[in-house]
Amino acid sequence: MDINKYMSVDGEKPLDNIVTNGGFCGIFRTIACIGDSLSSGEFESFMNGSPGWHDMYEYSWGQYIARDAGINVKNFSKGGMSAKQYCETFARDNDFWNPKFAAQGYIIALGVNDISQCLSGEYEFGSIEDVDFSDWAKNKPTFAGYYASIIARYKEIQPKAKFFLMTIPNIDCAEERKELVDAHYQLIYDLADSFDNCYVLDLRKYGPKYDAEFKKAFYLAGHLNAAGYRLTALMVESYIDYIIRNNPDDFRQIGFVGTPYHNSKFKW
Repeated sequence: MDINKYMSVDGEKPLDNIVTNGGFCGIFRTIACIGDSLSSGEFESFMNGSPGWHDMYEYSWGQYIARDAGINVKNFSKGGMSAKQYCETFARDNDFWNPKFAAQGYIIALGVNDISQCLSGEYEFGSIEDVDFSDWAKNKPTFAGYYASIIARYKEIQPKAKFFLMTIPNIDCAEERKELVDAHYQLIYDLADSFDNCYVLDLRKYGPKYDAEFKKAFYLAGHLNAAGYRLTALMVESYIDYIIRNNPDDFRQIGFVGTPYHNSKFKW
């Protein structure tokens, strides 16, 4: 057995090694996925001349991860979701702030719908300057403020949970939109640097380009198809496996997250 394959590898990029059975993502027992349609397994139908959109959670990349790794993955997501809606109504209406739904890990994939709403003038995108790290309730009502509030509130519920913040994949868009996609990219890294136990899943840099050839294989109209969500699951679990292998001290006590125990001899 070559044990080096299961440790940090010099020069390895996050998606160089696509894992099977979830890899070290399987050290989590509970993960919550906070996101929009692309986190919900949404398929786009077209019948009688009209399109339809359907959240089919069993096809979400989160549930593919659950089946791969044998863990409990919760879908805190819905088609059309924004960080603003999540904070103002969705999480409350679905009781997702309830500690009984606490997870050891949270994957946050929000921003696509927020960018659209910011472009239409509904609210501002903002920046890391909108975040009050001592009291999330004082964050400004911008995308940056809402997004940071989600992290802060779940950190109150599960203080030692791990957070994985996803960048928007590499897809072509209009210049006006690209400016906010770039701002989103910077914000994700700023937040990961500002909160402890936060890591970036940088699919924009390390994932495939969502070009015409990609869409031919992995899209169903404007959303992913079943194979696309399966591929996303492989990327997410492989990226988390990479993060764990490269930061073993950070994950040494993951089994104690959500319990009253820890080992004071090690990082906690």
